[in-house]
This record gives sequence, structure tokens and C-alpha cells, in this order.
Amino acid sequence: MYGALWRALPGPWWLRLLLVLILVAAVLAALVLWVFPWADHFVTPQEVTVEQQ
Repeated sequence: MYGALWRALPGPWWLRLLLVLILVAAVLAALVLWVFPWADHFVTPQEVTVEQQ
């Protein structure tokens, strides 16, 4: 899959590397800004208490 993506990107290797870094940053930004906050509504935190002795 990664080889196919690498071959599909245009330009020399340094431009491909730059495009891959931009794509990774865009995916991470989308996860942080939209996916994780949306999924947070479905995850209920458990109340955990620690006993002191």
C-alpha cells in the first residue's frame, strides 16, 4: 500500500517526501480536530478509586 502511494505521488523523491509529510500532518490534524472529539462522546470514563492504607 505504501509503495503504491509512493509511486502515485509526482516528482522527485524530496517532493514525494514533502507531500507524504503534509498528508500525514493533515490526517493527524483531522483526527485531533474532528474524530477524537466525536469519539469522546461514546467513551465513558470509569470512576476509579485507590484505597489508602
